[in-house]
Amino acid sequence: MDKSDKPCCSSKGACSKDPSPPSNGDDGSLSLCPSGDEAGITHNCGVFGCIATGDWPTQIDVAQIICLGLVALQHRGQESAGIVTSKGEDTKRFNIHKGMGLVSQVFDDNAMKKLKGNLGVGHTRYSTTAASEAENCQPFVVHTQHGTLAVAHNGELVNAESLRKKVLDRGSGLSTMSDSELITQALCLNPPEGESDGPNWVARIKHVMKLSPLSYALVLMYGDRIYGVRDPYGNRPLCIAKLIPAAGKRHYNQDEDINQNMNGKMDSNVEGWVISSESSGFLAIGARYVREVEPGEIVELTRNGVKSLGHVDRPDDKLPAFCIFEYVYFARPDSIFEGQVVYTVRMQCGKELAKEAPCDADIVSSVPESGTAAAHGYARQSGIPFAEVLCKNRYVGRTFIQPSTRLRQLGVAKKFGALMDNVYGKKIILIDDSIVRGNTIGPIIKLLRDAGAKEVHIRVASPPIKYPCYMGINIPTREELIANKLDAPQLAASVGADSLVYLSIEGLKSAVTYNIREKDPKKIGHCVACLSGQYPEKLEW
Repeated sequence: MDKSDKPCCSSKGACSKDPSPPSNGDDGSLSLCPSGDEAGITHNCGVFGCIATGDWPTQIDVAQIICLGLVALQHRGQESAGIVTSKGEDTKRFNIHKGMGLVSQVFDDNAMKKLKGNLGVGHTRYSTTAASEAENCQPFVVHTQHGTLAVAHNGELVNAESLRKKVLDRGSGLSTMSDSELITQALCLNPPEGESDGPNWVARIKHVMKLSPLSYALVLMYGDRIYGVRDPYGNRPLCIAKLIPAAGKRHYNQDEDINQNMNGKMDSNVEGWVISSESSGFLAIGARYVREVEPGEIVELTRNGVKSLGHVDRPDDKLPAFCIFEYVYFARPDSIFEGQVVYTVRMQCGKELAKEAPCDADIVSSVPESGTAAAHGYARQSGIPFAEVLCKNRYVGRTFIQPSTRLRQLGVAKKFGALMDNVYGKKIILIDDSIVRGNTIGPIIKLLRDAGAKEVHIRVASPPIKYPCYMGINIPTREELIANKLDAPQLAASVGADSLVYLSIEGLKSAVTYNIREKDPKKIGHCVACLSGQYPEKLEW
């Protein structure tokens, strides 16, 4: 599935530009305004933080590290970006730069020069609960009676309306419909047990976590420290790494790095600490992955190190609910979740698919680039060789000249070309990571048949998507999802495939847990709500 295909709307409201409450359909789904023919599913945000260790002012360029970190998270949101930095000398002065567009468009040399500091947080955004406008750019910065607070948020609150009422009832004002601003204002409220000597941020954070159990990963900056917070279900990802000197150790030993430098212990070889939605950009900025923030955990990053400040448990001893689509589609393939590399999990999905849906064919291939890892897994398990059959035009953007009616009918002519030597006369198994609306796979099949393919068999490395997500993933309504209209044989006939088979939910779970670090089944759990309709928490609307 092409990550450039994105809906115009919020998953909660009628349109992302409409702040009114969502309207429920007869089947409990929420209505969206029409989006493009090729619109698929889109993530909403990436968060990043960095703090220098040792003596301040630091010699490392904190703002540059955050900027590069956001570039590595650009796939999680392309609408806006922002960075807030501080010298950490007091709680009042922050350096702020935010804007609409890609990271490379928002931050130029002049902007970076104004972001000097010893610590900072950053954010890249795709909207799910508020309009794509400059006022909703993050990180959000609020001025409290105790000082300035900056908050970057990835996720979507399932009980936003009740939390909004609590915040408004306490006299706080809200200038946007963003869940992220709502969290920021909620953190400014005194915790129930009160505060005797300044703000108790751990108590405040825990209070918000108990009021709203999901979905969020937060990075907060106050004074001379950064807090990292992950919701009790661990629905959205968050991880920690250490910055090492450029001339320091280059060999990466994950087990060694995990056992060092946590809980406040200092290491002279550590220049700083970073916290991020994904680990994908760590090596590029000279950082070494340490570990994930655990579900329900609060961590504190200071110039002296990192330490855990406690956990908030899930209600009723429920299992974790890490979003399984991080593995299927959203995360960069080089990211690490639950002790395993995403690319390896996607390969395992392909292996499971080969076991569940074998097929007689000459070659296995993929829809570039999202299905490639699964295609390699399918090929290895089946013994059928992998070969590329589609060539993607990487330079097609939103400004592409509108094609003629004839080219529109060809569908994907502007996006893909067929490698005829690999296609002609061949029986092809084509792997895609997921099918949402089913609009792009048909033209791809036609393209391959026009290039001489004898047979085209579609294998999908995830189960059919049947339900919207209300936890930070922008998935269309039930009526728009093709799996609610056509079963696999019907869809195969509709798109012109010789056969079409999805990976089962059981197969996907098997692939995701195959190499997982955690071995205690009571601590392993994944959210499959978009596949099964079973949500971790009761929805408020």
